Amino acid sequence: MNETTPAPVAAVPAPKKTPAPAGGGAPREEPAAETPLKQRLAELVQRQGVLAVLLAVILVASFVYPTFATLDNARGVTVQASFLAVVALGMTLVIITGGIDLSVGSVFALGGVLAAWASQWGFFTALLVPLVVCGAIGLLNGFLIARAGMAPFIVTLATLLAARGLLLALTDEGATTYLVPKDSAFAELGQGSVLGFGYPLLIALVLFGAGGVLLQRTSFGQSLFAVGGSSDAAGLMGLPVARTKILVYTLSGLLAGLAGALNAARLSSGVTIVGVGMELDAISAVVIGGTLLIGGAGSVSGTLWGVLLLAVIQNLINQIGSLNSSYQSVVSGGFLIVVVVAQRYLARSRRTT
Repeated sequence: MNETTPAPVAAVPAPKKTPAPAGGGAPREEPAAETPLKQRLAELVQRQGVLAVLLAVILVASFVYPTFATLDNARGVTVQASFLAVVALGMTLVIITGGIDLSVGSVFALGGVLAAWASQWGFFTALLVPLVVCGAIGLLNGFLIARAGMAPFIVTLATLLAARGLLLALTDEGATTYLVPKDSAFAELGQGSVLGFGYPLLIALVLFGAGGVLLQRTSFGQSLFAVGGSSDAAGLMGLPVARTKILVYTLSGLLAGLAGALNAARLSSGVTIVGVGMELDAISAVVIGGTLLIGGAGSVSGTLWGVLLLAVIQNLINQIGSLNSSYQSVVSGGFLIVVVVAQRYLARSRRTT
């Protein structure tokens, strides 16, 4: 996951030619101007700024709270963050294309309920049912946005409500809670671990590795950046703009459903009240990680650092003890405002260099 955020391609000045020497010979070419230092620094801050903040927060917290820098605490923080990370990975792909997906929180909750309900028929059914249904919701989002030309905000807001309504219908308005059979293979998927680190964390890391390869080593990944930079220009280049958007929204639905299924396996039940506001947390993590809301630039590694930063903040609030979870929203909102302002400043500085 060493990918970097692709920056807008700047025109490289052609080498300047000087007149031929008096004694004859070919004109000498002067080397092209190098990228200004200010622009390189701006790109570096956008790509790795959140990682520097994360490391600083961890360092300070380790000195202030002895229980923070323990292996058990690290395991708890990372496993808890893995569900949001999987959802935020799909959100990263969507935002890079210049879109938004507000339905992921409800789709996450729906995926958990469907997985718990289907777990009575075995491991594969428990995974397949939420992936099919949630992937279909993502496919619907992509089709309405790409083919019907509808606004992503409106479409995904509608499917947010629809997914939450379907969840309530399946659970009799929340009165019925489906349980995952104890000691089943599906429950082990959420509760098992390797070297003390849970399977959900390992799955999230594998998915992020695959996401990094997808963005940086495939033509589809480059198409995402092109579509996010300018859909019209991407279309003129012959890129499949509509198909690209449909695929990213489908992936977003699939990943949200998978995260919900993993959460149900960990909790051994399909909890109906989870996922409320999760779409906002996912968007915050993506933007804090350096992905531009206007699209065209971003990285999955930045999103991973953003998710971990939000998780560390929540853990620090728990460490303090005298503060409740509401303060996480205050701190996260503050981080988000700072990052957006910094992105605007960096973008302006790069345009003027």
